[in-house]
Amino acid sequence: MEENNLSYSEAFEELKSIVDELENEEIEIDSLTAKVKRASFLYRFLRDRLRATEEEIKKTLEEESF
Repeated sequence: MEENNLSYSEAFEELKSIVDELENEEIEIDSLTAKVKRASFLYRFLRDRLRATEEEIKKTLEEESF
């Protein structure tokens, strides 16, 4: 998946899928490292997107409170 075009929903679903695979022990040892790295990337992506959205909302509310 192209990271530049990754939506929040797509990232969330992919992370959820990886977590499900880990919890159900469905990941082969050969791909475990790659999956954990991808999950870490997705987590940071989602966290950063949430923070950016929160800041935008705060800014908008501050501008509207005149």
